Amino acid sequence: MSLTFHWFLPTYGDSRHIVGGGHGLPAGAAGGQRPADLGYLSQIGRAAEQLGFVGALTPTGAWCEDAWLTTAMLARETERLKFLVAFRPGFVAPTLAAQMAATFQRHAPGRLLLNVVTGGESHEQRAYGDFLDKESRYARTGEFLHIVGELWRGETVSFAGEHLQVENARLARVPDPVPPVYFGGSSPAAGEVAARHSDVYLTWGEPPAQVAEKVAWIRSLAAEQGRTVRFGIRLHVITRDTAEQAWAEARRLLDGFSDEAVKAVQTGLARSESEGQRRMLALHGGDRDGLEVSPNLWAGVGLVRGGAGTALVGSHAEVAERITEYHRLGIDEFIMSGHPHVEEAYWFGEGVLPLLAGAGLWTHPSAPATAAQHGTGVPFAAGVKP
Repeated sequence: MSLTFHWFLPTYGDSRHIVGGGHGLPAGAAGGQRPADLGYLSQIGRAAEQLGFVGALTPTGAWCEDAWLTTAMLARETERLKFLVAFRPGFVAPTLAAQMAATFQRHAPGRLLLNVVTGGESHEQRAYGDFLDKESRYARTGEFLHIVGELWRGETVSFAGEHLQVENARLARVPDPVPPVYFGGSSPAAGEVAARHSDVYLTWGEPPAQVAEKVAWIRSLAAEQGRTVRFGIRLHVITRDTAEQAWAEARRLLDGFSDEAVKAVQTGLARSESEGQRRMLALHGGDRDGLEVSPNLWAGVGLVRGGAGTALVGSHAEVAERITEYHRLGIDEFIMSGHPHVEEAYWFGEGVLPLLAGAGLWTHPSAPATAAQHGTGVPFAAGVKP
């Protein structure tokens, strides 16, 4: 199977420095010198499309623009790129969400992927009128995905659950194709929902040993349900022609964080209810030292950003080797990002993807199969000096 790569749309702004946002951070905490207008986001989308990324993740939260509206507009600015739209089940009725997906697939055929976000922060959920606790939110997500799944199969649905209820719900038109469901979470409640309903289980970029444990955990839970699940990982990336250049860029980004900014962000993130966020924080403990937590895996991003807090840093060959290592653990989809998102897309797309193509691990989604894309047996180090 060819690996699948997605890029990221920073709908909260972009910069040559790390822009914050995510778990535990208030609305308005993000932002950058490059506003997240349609012109700039279109540049990112077209670059990702040209380079061979299949889709682009669009985040959800009070700190960014709405993902559904933004991607619907960007679909007209791109030709092939799919949109991994993050959304929260508690904010949209299941029948309406199922209908929205069908409409999206009709007007942008086959270009919708769904990232279901249960919502890890009660204070933010309450701002939207959702007062359930975390465990109840996961239970509601399970009910939501059950209803949506039946609607997408063309069934008439009557359902009375603990949190959701519909009567004689039916879609005039089912989505074609049905969008795959991407889902992440590190708590036991999240694992149960992922095993029952997700097509792709997502993890943030933890060290390989921890990722292997997650893959085995979800695989076992899914097997109990008679299902199989694919696996993906969310990472930032800093890749350059040499390792020295890549680590110099990481140091430049790190030097852009003031101690006061790090302390303020870490104080906010420490209040997070997310188990995944807790695991991200444990990788660095708020300390600038010892940030390479595994070979080429740098936890510096998480000092000033919630959510995904690690980056692959190194030469193109080293980054390709780390991706291959994660792939051996069962990871087939990679959601990458870098600051700024136009330039870093080109560093990765022109530096790393050709090495993976040469190793037979990746094929450009719009290119016909060739001998080179199916593998030449050339090791990574032969193409780019680590």
